[in-house]
Amino acid sequence: MKIFYFTGTGNSLSVAKRIGGELLSIPQEVHKEKCCYKDDAIGIIFPVYYGDMPDMVRRFLEKAEFESDYLFAVGTYGSSYAAALEYMQELAHERGYQFNYLNALLMVDNFPPFFDMDDEIRRLPAKRTKENLKQLVADIDARKEYTPVTFFGARATSEHAKNYVGEYSSQGFVVDDTCTLCGTCTSVCPAANISITDKVSFSDKCESCYACIHACPKSAIKPKHERSSKRFRNEDVSLKEIIEANKQNGSIK
Repeated sequence: MKIFYFTGTGNSLSVAKRIGGELLSIPQEVHKEKCCYKDDAIGIIFPVYYGDMPDMVRRFLEKAEFESDYLFAVGTYGSSYAAALEYMQELAHERGYQFNYLNALLMVDNFPPFFDMDDEIRRLPAKRTKENLKQLVADIDARKEYTPVTFFGARATSEHAKNYVGEYSSQGFVVDDTCTLCGTCTSVCPAANISITDKVSFSDKCESCYACIHACPKSAIKPKHERSSKRFRNEDVSLKEIIEANKQNGSIK
């Protein structure tokens, strides 16, 4: 089994690790000239951003070719996955295949402009993430077929959420004077969007994963209108794993 994942703070990587198999980082695979994969089961684990999949995940799926008897995808989300799974299946149909199993997992919402991280972490037990993940893994192990019914207004919710993409991208980030130019931000960025000279600079390729914000050891990078200074990384994933997942191999286009 092959599992392709995209992760910023570890949520989706933690799910991929729990499911098992050969784990492949989308930020690394997407830059390969050919993306052709064959296995008995193939999965995509991705975080839901603005009611949709990250741009990099979409770009990967638009070029990837899969040969498998069982395709599945899981979206990790903190408040609503809106139409993300519906978009995922539509993209698959455009590419001539379909997912046998689509599901979403409610986890910590790590988007600091909208959520207080202390509150989110306190609320985690009520989200029953571990119990739901256990059932999700059992479904996949049993090769269950499942597609959730999209709730009314899901597309409208997703389209509305996308209005915030530009406002909350790295172009609006502020780096305060506690920054030590350590380079952690550049190491965790999946899009090679950050450079360091005598200061930290952001380009226009931000995926809105907020890995740089949450991984900064000084909390020096701040998004627009953050609700709290608390930062987050999934307890089952190390900083080293995130750096390895988002390490760039080859040229970035």
